[in-house]
Amino acid sequence: MIPVAVLCVAVPIQLSISSMPDTDLIGYLAATLTTTAFIPQAWLTWKTRRAEGVSLLMYSIFVIGIALWLAYGWMSGIWPVIIANAITLLLASFILLMKIVYK
Repeated sequence: MIPVAVLCVAVPIQLSISSMPDTDLIGYLAATLTTTAFIPQAWLTWKTRRAEGVSLLMYSIFVIGIALWLAYGWMSGIWPVIIANAITLLLASFILLMKIVYK
């Protein structure tokens, strides 16, 4: 899990948990959990150099969807959406690239 302190480095604004609205806190927590869920798959794919269990079509569609969520977050200025989708896009793109390379 990525602690809020790490997220602060990636965000050009200061985050203070005590002054953060509950909706933002829930957003950052959800973003942290759903984003870090990709780390084990990315690590396993890198470590074993195998990706036959990964669906090429699913990850292709997913990466496009995440890119669109990132654009939406950027256009709306919603930091939990921006941060989570930027990191998830990197991780999912890595897994997709490994699927293509190790095909």
